[in-house]
Amino acid sequence: MFNKLLFIILCISFAGCGSEQKSAPPQPIIFDSDMGPDYDDVGAITMLHGYADSGYINILATVASTRYEGVAAVMNVLNTYFNRQNIPIGIPKQNGLTLRDWQHWTDTLIRNYPHQIKTNNEVPDAVEVYRKTLASQPDTSVIIVTTGFLTNLANLLRSQPDNYSSLDGVALVKQKVKQLVSMGGRFPEGKEFNLDQDAASSRYVFSNWPTKVLFSGFEIGDKIKVGLPLIHNHQIQSSPVKNVFSICIPMAAEDSAGRKSWDETAVLVAVKGYASFYKLHQGQIVIAEDGSNTWDDNGSHSQAYLEEAVSSDVVQSYINDLIQHQPGGNKK
Repeated sequence: MFNKLLFIILCISFAGCGSEQKSAPPQPIIFDSDMGPDYDDVGAITMLHGYADSGYINILATVASTRYEGVAAVMNVLNTYFNRQNIPIGIPKQNGLTLRDWQHWTDTLIRNYPHQIKTNNEVPDAVEVYRKTLASQPDTSVIIVTTGFLTNLANLLRSQPDNYSSLDGVALVKQKVKQLVSMGGRFPEGKEFNLDQDAASSRYVFSNWPTKVLFSGFEIGDKIKVGLPLIHNHQIQSSPVKNVFSICIPMAAEDSAGRKSWDETAVLVAVKGYASFYKLHQGQIVIAEDGSNTWDDNGSHSQAYLEEAVSSDVVQSYINDLIQHQPGGNKK
């Protein structure tokens, strides 16, 4: 009862939970996801489309940080389902990891849902998508949300001037990016999948990134379990999002209460801010060669990680609602 009451109180004060008019222009966002080893990425991209339907954001691009065959098609399936089939998609053509889902939900989506992009060869390299997209945006306007490996962002920082911009990667990011929100790391210290699988890229990015960085660490999403209301919602039919959660949740005993929501929390704070649910611990991440991380409280203070300010049950209720978004609906 307490958690429900707290959720209602927060929704009254939390920008976007009510029906107020939105005066600010949509926030430009690029979504960078591994889209496959886990399925919280599907919940995350659903939230983004819900926020876009509500006018809060403009999804500029969806890029994959993996390059297993089919990842571009899967992203196109989800974008098509939410009536945004023309969102640019890119993949790391050279050095991307090929990790994918062991439950084979990606195969199910490709087989059963409409999509225009069939193979990875039909999309450009992720760095090209980044450079083209960023160059066209106003200065200090774009939020990048990464819920996978840092491969693309390391490649972007190393990129050279091209026909899209006369700036190198670091300068282009500094000019165009407002903030990077990353689901990565364990805080104050530990080892986490997104950072350790391509540790070299993680180290390079967070040592050289020229704008503010906000981390939603493993410990934040680990407590938030979602998906059961979605798979038991009989009003939702023929949904790729529902299919994914329905396939995967029964396949792992640890998911019997719902799948942990690492990636969804990064989207939440990227779009709605952190203040209603979290507080910030400022400093700078330090990443070892094996991808494990510690935290330097005396660092640059351009980086911060989330710490809980309210019960995780409150965020869980909120995300459970958001991932049930349907095309053309309105998600607050």
